[in-house]
Amino acid sequence: MNTIRVVRGVGTAPTEMASYDAALAAANVHNYNLVTVSSVVPADATVEAVDVAPDLGPAGNRLTVVQARETTSTPGETVVAGLGWATGSGPGLFYEASGTDEASVRAAVLDGLEAGRNLREWSFDDEDVALTTGTHEGDGYTTAVTVAAYGQSESIF
Repeated sequence: MNTIRVVRGVGTAPTEMASYDAALAAANVHNYNLVTVSSVVPADATVEAVDVAPDLGPAGNRLTVVQARETTSTPGETVVAGLGWATGSGPGLFYEASGTDEASVRAAVLDGLEAGRNLREWSFDDEDVALTTGTHEGDGYTTAVTVAAYGQSESIF
């Protein structure tokens, strides 16, 4: 069976892009070229939340992901990146949302999953949500990411 791993990270750095890279590093998906897809879980996949991604192949490979991210440069501001999934005996769904309020992000994820289920005649038995939260302290930028990494990476060529 194919595994989709949900990983999370928070990073702070001098620039917005560097903080995003640092957040990806905290989740151990920073050495791949991320290819974001819309949010369908293949029928033959399982979704597993883990602390950080294991080795998913050589650096520079392509890695298929669904991701949520939020960045701030405002000291004291909280960033939240949320990813939810609904699965069953067939295909499933991911839904992502981000913002600065944990309750609002969770609600948006759950509302999105409900709307997505209503569009499909699939069976859904399980539902889960992963939120990543960070608070910006000091200079630069802080980014929170929640990433669903599909299987192993593949050569980009």
